[in-house]
Formats: sequence, C-alpha cells, structure tokens
Amino acid sequence: MFRHLLVPTDGSDLSDGTIRRAVSYARETGATITFFHALANLAMPPQASIYGDPVLLDPAVVERFGKAERGYAAALLERAREMAEEAGVDCDTAVGDHPVVYEAIIEAANRHGCDLIFMASHGRRGLAGLLLGSETQQVLTHTDLPVLVFRRPEPAAGNDQEVQPAPVAPTC
Repeated sequence: MFRHLLVPTDGSDLSDGTIRRAVSYARETGATITFFHALANLAMPPQASIYGDPVLLDPAVVERFGKAERGYAAALLERAREMAEEAGVDCDTAVGDHPVVYEAIIEAANRHGCDLIFMASHGRRGLAGLLLGSETQQVLTHTDLPVLVFRRPEPAAGNDQEVQPAPVAPTC
C-alpha cells in the first residue's frame, strides 16, 4: 500500500479536484501527502526561441513575476493543506523551482520520499495531446515511481448535463 503521496497542483479546477481525490484516498489508506507546486522559471539561461533568437527578459520583470508566483503557490498550497487537515490527513507542502515541470515533480517525489505520484490529466488525445504535450505523460515516461492519474469523469453517453467543475483555486 502506498504511504506517502506527492500531489502536484497547478491551480486549475482539475487540479483542485485531484487534491480532493488524493485527500480522500489518503484518509482511507492512512497515507500522508506532500502537496507540490512547480514555479514558472523565467530566469532561465537565454535559449533559442522558435525563431532562433535568444529570449531575454528584464530582470525587474522576472523578479516581480517570481514574487507573484511564490504568493500564488503559497495560496494554492495553503488551500490544499486546509483540505487535508479538515479530513484528518497528515500533509506537508513544497515548492520547486526548475525550468522543466515534469522534472521538478519527479525530483520532489524523490526528495520527499514519496512512493506514489497522484496527479491530474486533462485527457488530451490525438493531435492536441501531441502538440500541447502533457506534464503527466512526461512524468509517466520518466519516473520509476508509480503514478496514479486522475481524470475528470466524462458525462454518460446521452446525458446532456455537464460535469460541474471543481471550485477555482485562489488567484494571485
């Protein structure tokens, strides 16, 4: 049985639903959770853009964005912590700063001794999945840890009612 879950969150409604499912799973199994948010890294070394020119950003803009992103991460993770504590689930939070999100997720799972990554998938398939990519797909193909993928349930065939989205996480 899995004892320590890493639950990445990006603040989307799907991610919020995944947090609720992970908390429920942890409560039922006695597992602990580390909630994780990967910060966007705008201060990466300049790299070629799709046009071949280096991408340079004003350091003041990078600093302001970083401060706002850290505030946003703190709000997301605090909300996740509150959900876990209300359910009686032990948890911790972590923030990662890495230019590649899926690598940040895998590194966080290993660093915190997690034995399961419990994450969301938007369920993009076909060309959309190929072009837009998927952090979940990258985690699945690059980690040795088990990954439990939560997808929003689709409405039953012939049912015109849409599934209600999860509440939106706090914004910065």
